[in-house]
Amino acid sequence: MTAPALLDGPMSKMLTADPLMRRALAAAAPELVGAVSSIVGLSVDVTGLSGAVGDLVEIESGAGSSTLAEVVAVTQRALRCMPLGPVHGLKVGMQARATGFPLMTPTGPQLLGRVLDGLGRPMDGKGPVMNGPFARRVPISGHAPSALDRARVDTPLGLGVRALDTMTTVGRGQRIGLFAGSGVGKSSLLSMIARGTEAEVSVIALVGERGREVREFLEDDLGPEGLARSVVVIATSDEPPMVRMRAAFVATRIAEEFRAQGKHTVLMMDSLTRVAMAQREIGLSVGEPPATRGYPPSTFSILAQLLERAGTDQHGSVTGIYTVLVDGDDHNEPIADAARSILDGHIVLTRELAVQGHYPSIDVLGSVSRVASRVTNPQQKALAQQLRQVLAARRRAQDLLDVGAYAAGSNPLVDAAVANTRAIDGFLKQPVDQIVPAADSWGQLAGLVQQMGVES
Repeated sequence: MTAPALLDGPMSKMLTADPLMRRALAAAAPELVGAVSSIVGLSVDVTGLSGAVGDLVEIESGAGSSTLAEVVAVTQRALRCMPLGPVHGLKVGMQARATGFPLMTPTGPQLLGRVLDGLGRPMDGKGPVMNGPFARRVPISGHAPSALDRARVDTPLGLGVRALDTMTTVGRGQRIGLFAGSGVGKSSLLSMIARGTEAEVSVIALVGERGREVREFLEDDLGPEGLARSVVVIATSDEPPMVRMRAAFVATRIAEEFRAQGKHTVLMMDSLTRVAMAQREIGLSVGEPPATRGYPPSTFSILAQLLERAGTDQHGSVTGIYTVLVDGDDHNEPIADAARSILDGHIVLTRELAVQGHYPSIDVLGSVSRVASRVTNPQQKALAQQLRQVLAARRRAQDLLDVGAYAAGSNPLVDAAVANTRAIDGFLKQPVDQIVPAADSWGQLAGLVQQMGVES
């Protein structure tokens, strides 16, 4: 009887029951070697291998080096892959091998204070990240908590920024977006939140950032104090689109693992728009049809999958704060519109306030937190509502005020706004290096409302 016949019978169960024998059989199995059949744009087709979407393929690029690529589409003849490195030097006929597993990321408390690249590898020169008792690697493809397993968002999360903690109060497990054009202070506001948040852990993803700004953010904006309780994942704008897109999922997976340990984590991503742009490059390269403004349908599906993974579960929470770079200050462009429909609130930063030196340049009246009413008490709701009424009255009368046509005494709310302009602006402004506890912010708002002398 031949060896294959023996392995087809009862003997196979005895052999494969032994772990050592299983490894020996796996080592003796023939290795499938495929080959690169075509390279078009950003995609590489590999024939002769079988694999699933999301698996990694190793392409031998010569001189003993190799390039990893991720399978993004499967046809009857080939695996269509997107390299996780530069395609320069790749050519048709190069050998490729299937790894049989997807992209993995390290997780665990040993990551605190570390800076990782878009694939979860350390880039800060502090040594390996898999050296702690709780260190482990997990696939980046996590799953959103079940809708019925999510704990209710009923506890406020202090962010250290007066305008946010009082006027757009954020709850633990909420997902909120910072919507703004370029150069109005999104990254600076994120750094304030990273240093001032009451969350135990901060996971920060810088996707598509300028390389020049990364070190400035780490050393000046975040600082040693903020970095000590943070994990930073970086994929600069010159990285391949797959690396930029996967950086968002690596950061999300790390935050999910902290949540599973019962910790309250804040996940900050700058920016969600660049994640969508990376997915647009990937989708168009593999043949997806372009839809709204060139974004293929998979872009909006990816956004929903990514954003829904933040939130609460039965153990801890991940509070998601995502910046959205609005194209041409158009807050109704496709990515901004799609993100706003999924998120639990939006904070609008305006160029008009930024050019006036009003930082953070938050448009309080245009910003909404959908859970604020559930995480604040009646007194706090009344205080925020009174200031909103005064700000709204001043905005409606601004044209009359500009031309000097407003008659004092016509509207008590406008009178209060005019008389207390300096105090209101002083409350809403805040230096980047100043952190204000949420309790102090509410106390200052109560004093401001009392000074204005208005009633809801």
